[in-house]
Amino acid sequence: MGETNKTEKATPKKRRDERKKGNAFQSREVISVAVIIVGFVLISQLGNLIVLQIEGLYLDYLDLMGGLHTLTVASCLLIMKEALAAFFISTVPILVALALTGFIMTGVQTRFLVSGELIRFKFSRINMIEGFKRMFSLRSLVQLVKSIIKVVVIMWIVYTSVKDLMTVAPDMLNTSLENNLSFMMDQIMSIVYKICLIFAALAVLDFGYQKYEYEQKLKMTKQEVKDEFKQTEGDPLVKGKIREKQRKMSLNRMIQQVPQADVVVRNPTHYAVALKYDIDKDPAPIVLAKGRDYMAKRILSIAEKHNILITENKPLARSLYETVEVNDYIPAELYQAVAEVMAWVYSTKKRLH
Repeated sequence: MGETNKTEKATPKKRRDERKKGNAFQSREVISVAVIIVGFVLISQLGNLIVLQIEGLYLDYLDLMGGLHTLTVASCLLIMKEALAAFFISTVPILVALALTGFIMTGVQTRFLVSGELIRFKFSRINMIEGFKRMFSLRSLVQLVKSIIKVVVIMWIVYTSVKDLMTVAPDMLNTSLENNLSFMMDQIMSIVYKICLIFAALAVLDFGYQKYEYEQKLKMTKQEVKDEFKQTEGDPLVKGKIREKQRKMSLNRMIQQVPQADVVVRNPTHYAVALKYDIDKDPAPIVLAKGRDYMAKRILSIAEKHNILITENKPLARSLYETVEVNDYIPAELYQAVAEVMAWVYSTKKRLH
């Protein structure tokens, strides 16, 4: 069936199978925005510290070079080593925090899915036809639109911010360099703050779209749902045959127990119940077999063949058939009626012997 016929929601098994393949829902926009916001917060809070470290490093280098008569390879390597150390000390904590943010946001959306399917080689990834299909798919179009919106938003925010700065530019000529740098830093942070807000709104929209697209991909046709049901629950026809076979096996086992009975209670042909009572082992008489109509005739036929005593008691035969399962003891309310039958059985066997 075609994609248009996929009208059924994905079953739990379908979702589990997709997760095993590495297909899990996630919005990359949410991850990107979370990383940007965390980076913005960290830089705004640690920016002064980083600037002070760089400033101190710069002054130290000036002092160091002022005391050097000649610039050697060794001194250059020392300066580079110290510069790299300062860079890592300043930026590595932020980079680690950003990487951890990306990992957590991905894990929260995918429920920390780890699958080897994603790293396996697939021909479809290098297939030109499949590649063109992905390039001109609805998903690619949406990604393009999102990218254009981002560029337009950033350009608009920067344009409006620069336009506002132009009105105060003459005043900056009469202001100290330190105040101008502080003012420009505030303006840059304001621009970044606006961009983060816009990107957060885009991330919310992207999250909704990605969720919708993911659910659409998982949808199944009615036939797929039926096939899955057959696989998990079993084909109804097969299950019916199995149940029928089990029923026949159970009936055969029941019939094989009839020769062990002490007596068969009948009504007179519609119902037949075979009873056995071992006074030394059983707390009460037990039903070895029961049946009605055709099965009742089989029980009676086997009983006659093996010289099992047969007695006719219409109400007792029907009560035993309806209330007691095979291999179960008779209930207390039937003790009196069955006791009379068993007394007759013992007296008859005694008389015959």
